[in-house]
Parts: sequence; structure tokens; C-alpha cells
Amino acid sequence: MWNKPQLMTAVADLLFVAGAAGLLVAAVLWGARLPWFPVRDIVVMHELREVRRSELEDALAGRLRGNFFSVNLDAVRQSLEELPWIRHAEVRRQWPSRIEITLEEHVPVAHWGQNGGQLVNSHGEVFAATMSTPEEKPMPTLTGPADLAPELLGYLREAEEMLKPTGRSPQHLVLSPRLALQIRLDDGMVVELGREQTKAPVHQRLERFVEHYASLLTIARQKPTTVDMRYPNGFALRLAAAAATENKGKP
Repeated sequence: MWNKPQLMTAVADLLFVAGAAGLLVAAVLWGARLPWFPVRDIVVMHELREVRRSELEDALAGRLRGNFFSVNLDAVRQSLEELPWIRHAEVRRQWPSRIEITLEEHVPVAHWGQNGGQLVNSHGEVFAATMSTPEEKPMPTLTGPADLAPELLGYLREAEEMLKPTGRSPQHLVLSPRLALQIRLDDGMVVELGREQTKAPVHQRLERFVEHYASLLTIARQKPTTVDMRYPNGFALRLAAAAATENKGKP
């Protein structure tokens, strides 16, 4: 190699370029740590409904150390997603000195369980939070295995649509450990729909309930406390005055 001056020159040039690049990277890293690029603004990109300003300030406290380049955006995001009402957070830099935050809040559609303190969002996810404002109207309640919350939400939406002709709405859906579905209506009536079956899907039993809703009230001569739709060709009624007596009515 010593007898090849062109090769030696090429190697020297390569080492020079590598050294210069290393110095440039070191200079950039050193400069990024200096207080020359402070974060001046933290901007939440949209109005929030349930998350309070004080909660955001507490979550961000100590997470914005460093300057515009060195602040740990992933740590900021994680701290925000620990807030009860935050489903997802995005954090990004906006040159020259701003951090922009986009937050997706949970949208509650139902209460979860009998004990309170938990809600179900529009994605069928259970989360623990407390409503800061009074409900415009009482939300329904879902009760069942937590991993089946999306299925219960699907039943709720289906029931809300199917029950419209009756003027009633579902207020409490219960999915038992054996996966049998029960719906309590807004007037207190309980509709037993049983388990999902290939030959007799739950929605077909609810359709049959809606179809014969007016006639079952006539048959009973009073509002039943419970309507059992698990019979293949009819239904059973339980009346408040005679809870132990069942009157079979066939459509």
C-alpha cells in the first residue's frame, strides 16, 4: 500500500470524512443539550370534554425536561395515556419551539357492572373513570365477563334499534357466566333471551318479542315483570301479582 500513493490518498480522504462526520454529530448532540432551543409552547390541538387542565399539568410535570430536541416525547405520551379519560395520545414537535398534543378521549356509552366506577367506551373497551358532569340522560348498564364487553355493546346497539317500535329502550344488559343474555327495559320489564344459538340466534328471539309485544300485554292483562323468550315456539310470562305462576302464550 505504501507503494500506491493514490490508494493512500483515498484512505486518508475517507478517514478525514469519517472524522468530520463524527465531529459534526458530536456538535449537533452537544448543541441539542444546550438551552438554546427551549420549549416555549405546549398546545393541545382540540377542546377536551372530560380531561381537566390541572390533570394535564400534573401529567406533564417533570416530563418536559430538556429543550426542543431532547424532550422525551414518548415519555410525555405515556404519562398522558395514564390519565383515566385518555384513550390515545399523540405528541409531536413543531419548529421552532412548540410541542403539539393530540388527545383522544374515551366516549362513554354505558356503565359497566353493578359496582360503579367503570364505563364502556364506543369501542367496547372497559375503563375506570368518573363522570365530571351530570349525564344528559341515564346511560344503560352492561354486566358480564370483561373480555366480552365488545359483544355486549353489540347486543346493546342491536337491541336499541330493534326495540324502537315498542317505544321501550334497553337499560341493563346482563351476560351470565353461561353466556345467557338478559335485557331489562326502561319500564322495568325483564326479557330473557338465553344463549346465542345457530338455529335460534338471540336477535331472532328479540324480533319475536317485538312482534308480539302488544299481544303479550293483552294476554297478561297487565305488564309482566319477566318475559321468557327462550321457548322455541312461544314465550312465558311472569306477573307481579303471581310471580310463581307462568302463563304460556303462543303467537
